[in-house]
Amino acid sequence: MFNKLYSKIRNFMIDNWSFLLGVIIILIIFLIKIPYQVEMPGGIIDLNNRVTVNGEETDTKGTFNMAYVSVVQGSIPYSLLSFIIPDWDLVKSDEVKAENETIEDSNKRDKLYLEQSKNYAIVAALETAGIPYEIKDKVNYVVAVSLESKSDFEVGDNILEVNGKELYDLNELTNIINDTEVGETLTFKVLRDKKEKEVHATVYEEKDRKYVGVTVLTLFDIECDTHVEITSKTSESGSSGGMMMALMTYNAITKQDLTKGKKIVGTGTISLDGTVGPIGGVKYKLMGAVKNKADVFLVPNGENYEEAIKVKEEKNYNIEIVPVSTLKDAITYLEGL
Repeated sequence: MFNKLYSKIRNFMIDNWSFLLGVIIILIIFLIKIPYQVEMPGGIIDLNNRVTVNGEETDTKGTFNMAYVSVVQGSIPYSLLSFIIPDWDLVKSDEVKAENETIEDSNKRDKLYLEQSKNYAIVAALETAGIPYEIKDKVNYVVAVSLESKSDFEVGDNILEVNGKELYDLNELTNIINDTEVGETLTFKVLRDKKEKEVHATVYEEKDRKYVGVTVLTLFDIECDTHVEITSKTSESGSSGGMMMALMTYNAITKQDLTKGKKIVGTGTISLDGTVGPIGGVKYKLMGAVKNKADVFLVPNGENYEEAIKVKEEKNYNIEIVPVSTLKDAITYLEGL
């Protein structure tokens, strides 16, 4: 029986070798990864069911939406198509990650930036609405390790201690580094992959300042009578939705309807004091907003706004593009709709 089966398979392969070879070649072409990624027009994410206040969603006539860029990791077919399709761009992977890290490190960092952005959005909204709150339980994560760093830190490390002292505030870490002689080594305790690990970093000097060569961000809990929760999907990352999350949160906690029945799409980072910061991929986000029939596109003032206006004019888009420098700017504009 085995011999008959083997014979059938062998004969099939002999009779169809050219077809099978073609399939193998196609699979190899699609599976081979190259150090590029393709960026293209994205879509929008409706925030109305992502933000809850005291466990309740906010009912609005219109919608608040985050704009995003669609990204496909490099493969030969997608890379070739980027030279044919006008709105697809081929970007080197090194432009979105450091030379000494992997794509996984970059993805891990973007996930942490998303969580920080949620924290900042809630605080900015509470501040703008004048609602008291308290920041508690700070947690510090490494999001980048420089090429100059003489350490064994990894992206995603949760720093617990420095030289045996618990670390709560990043100012404490800065002070410890400044008080340490250049060339001396600091000992850190970190949580990595749910296991405690000892990490060492040598202090070095550059332009009269001392470093250990890591970038750290802080996540925290927010204690407030008004409990706000922002949810996201595992596929989402990055900080560029901060301004829109803050705007949706402000709308929810003040029980307003700033949408006025319109589809509001926007992008921009947010800081604790409500400052809106620049982002990348503006043209793709604007294209996604137009594709999804947005009425208004909120964009960081400055170069992002100028780029958006240029794309609007080139493609003759019928959409209102509004520059914002602060969360309050966005609120003021929407109040006047």
